[in-house]
Amino acid sequence: MSLKLSQISVETLKGVGPKVTEKLALLSINNLEDLLFHLPSRYQDRSRIHPIGSLLHGQTAQVFGMIETADVVFGKRRSLVCKISDASGILDIRLFYFSMTQKKQFKRGEFVQCYGQVSHSGRAISMIHPEITFLKNQQIPKLEAGLQAVYPTTQGLQQRTFQSLIKQTIDSLNSASIKELLPQDLLEKLNFPPLADALRLLHRPPLDISLTDIQSGEHPLIQRLAFEELMAQHLALKKLKQKHQAHHSYAISNQQEIFLEFKKKLPFALTSAQQKVIREIRIDLNKNFPMMRLVQGDVGCGKTLVAAFAMLDIAANNFQSVLMAPTELLAEQHFIAFQGWFKNFGIAVTLLTSKMGNKQKIESLDNIKTGAAKIIIGTHAVFQKQVEFSHIALVVIDEQHRFGVEQRKNLLEKSFRSIENNASKHPHQLIMTATPIPRTLAQTAYADLDLSIIDEMPPGRKLVETSVINDLKRAQVIQRIRYACQQDQRQIYWVCTLIDESEELECQAAEATYQELSEQLAQLRVGLVHGRLKSKEKHHIMAQFKAGELDILVATTVIEVGVDVPNASLMIIENPERLGLSQLHQLRGRVGRGEKQSYCILMYHAPLSQNAKQRLNVMRDTNDGFKIAEKDLEIRGAGEVLGTRQTGEVLFRFADLLRDRKLLPQVHQNAEIIANSHPELVEALCARWIKNGEQLSHV
Repeated sequence: MSLKLSQISVETLKGVGPKVTEKLALLSINNLEDLLFHLPSRYQDRSRIHPIGSLLHGQTAQVFGMIETADVVFGKRRSLVCKISDASGILDIRLFYFSMTQKKQFKRGEFVQCYGQVSHSGRAISMIHPEITFLKNQQIPKLEAGLQAVYPTTQGLQQRTFQSLIKQTIDSLNSASIKELLPQDLLEKLNFPPLADALRLLHRPPLDISLTDIQSGEHPLIQRLAFEELMAQHLALKKLKQKHQAHHSYAISNQQEIFLEFKKKLPFALTSAQQKVIREIRIDLNKNFPMMRLVQGDVGCGKTLVAAFAMLDIAANNFQSVLMAPTELLAEQHFIAFQGWFKNFGIAVTLLTSKMGNKQKIESLDNIKTGAAKIIIGTHAVFQKQVEFSHIALVVIDEQHRFGVEQRKNLLEKSFRSIENNASKHPHQLIMTATPIPRTLAQTAYADLDLSIIDEMPPGRKLVETSVINDLKRAQVIQRIRYACQQDQRQIYWVCTLIDESEELECQAAEATYQELSEQLAQLRVGLVHGRLKSKEKHHIMAQFKAGELDILVATTVIEVGVDVPNASLMIIENPERLGLSQLHQLRGRVGRGEKQSYCILMYHAPLSQNAKQRLNVMRDTNDGFKIAEKDLEIRGAGEVLGTRQTGEVLFRFADLLRDRKLLPQVHQNAEIIANSHPELVEALCARWIKNGEQLSHV
């Protein structure tokens, strides 16, 4: 019986010595099956030559031409510019890093073959540092037989090494040499081809397949592999959920009297969606294993109040709860709201952030340690070394995608090692996001959590009317502000953004706008808030704005979440083209909270990319966060929408949640069958596709 590829070490391959073995291990490649499942990240089409005259800006293409000139050019940067031509046009090859030996290779009248990205500037067409092959007197370019795979790699491993190793492995690949891990009856039901055929297609695409066929995901062999990885991830998350539910937690009894009193004292009625989610949470808290629930809903739907009801039950049972927010401003806003809600119930709320004064911080730490503080609101400061909880029973994480795996893990570890707990009980966990995620996507990416959706807005909230205008009309916008403040008694947000994510530069932009508006609208009261201000200053300015003592608040995107000023009914967002749909929707959610009709002006700087035009049109056309999330998913992809790209978490090695969404119902439907009828396959699937299962966890 022949060996399976999973049983054959990479060291058996030609060209693999100790150093290469070590490098491959860094990519979790130890055997030939690992090598086969190290799938291409993209493909290069080197099967044809593109005429220079047909090249489009941004296109990656291969050209063939005769060298006309090669000169060193001195501009902002010294560069070597070589002009090559074919029958259709002239192309500039530009090198910023070169030696004089390289310059001598460009001999007039000889031919080169180049592969790279095309750039148009006016009438000039160029490639910067393309791959160059000098053909000397050979006037026939070398062409690949089909698409060429490009692999994720690590320092010291070149593409040609992978090409060689994969070729050797593919040559030994057959249906018997690699194990099918999906049940045979499922493969037949879904009409999936053999795994070996799918792997062979991806590593060595046939001549008759196009890049579009692969990228679209419609090909049955592509779907075969995507389905297996989606299934592995779903099963891994389900395993994590079972593992967490094996822990013990405090069963929190529902304190109905204080619950009803709290509900009665609210100045507004809960929506039916809020009441439904509160019931789901209270049922979870009553169990003796940890709640793990994700609450998602649109901006302004009332998620924070839902969390407050959960924390009320915890406090009424004489335990502590902690809420971790991603920014100081949001933590401070939550703190103010919770103090207002709980002041008549004898429940102490404390704030803990890194920028607090030393005296205030010592007092907060003491209240947390003694258990005097029943509700703790803070930033990442809540899991720092000096923090000692007394008796934590609930952890609430707001905007969880803004925290990395390690930050969430640190808070949980700190919580179940609280003084009276002594690690014997695990806290309940409530995760909130104001970024609506399409349900099917959420059920897949967050399969380790129970999902609650607040899909209803408080009654009476008017939709925000949004307009998109060029910043050439800035003077007219400022005139509109003057009228809105003086005649309509409106309050206004003016939000500054920068393409550079530097907080310091964004603050400088806000300060410049503050100076400009203060001078041009001298009769109005203008305030400024940004991330460099001390906590006390930010709190003072926000309190002034909320009290109506400021007409205009110039701010950076620090006000994206958490700020609630019902009288603010107009928002101007500068350079909205620099932000994603989700962030724009979050910002717009700061207005439309009062009785007046609210407006949002998106003031862009031309020219706009196609993506930017699409985003701004979506913002103008809808206020529905779930529709916006769907569009955001189409434009930016699942990694951005879920926040995994920013935190460094990798969702999938091959599957794509947007491309492969149609497979998800079948994945969900068959996951339980595999888990119950073929438990031995669950471990094998997870081992094949998921190298670090704990990294998947959201709790």
